[in-house]
Amino acid sequence: MTDSERTGSTPGLPPTPPPLPPQAEPTGPQPVPANADEALEIGRNHFREVGSPGGPSGLFVHEFDIGYLIHASWPRPEDPTAPPMELGGSNVVIAKADGEVSFLPNFPPEAAVELYHGTYRPNGA
Repeated sequence: MTDSERTGSTPGLPPTPPPLPPQAEPTGPQPVPANADEALEIGRNHFREVGSPGGPSGLFVHEFDIGYLIHASWPRPEDPTAPPMELGGSNVVIAKADGEVSFLPNFPPEAAVELYHGTYRPNGA
């Protein structure tokens, strides 16, 4: 079977990827951090272990008016001219009001907070 014979494929274009698996719904209320240390503990669940191969060299918390931004530092590459081994990365924000976890592009903290302010809608809003 050729790509153009597959359902949903268009000749000359790459095949249509399979649908994403359904995301698991939270099994209970999300913890609401009372301070930056608690936010960091929640945020750790969304990054590889600090110091592990491919993992960050450190995690940091940037507290702002409506949340906590968790961002990672990465070790210096052996060859700074080589492309990164893994592309992307993200910041994690934990809302102070309800503990909702959001993912933002790996922008500097101030830019990430500004983006979050423009997109955050509390659960149920």
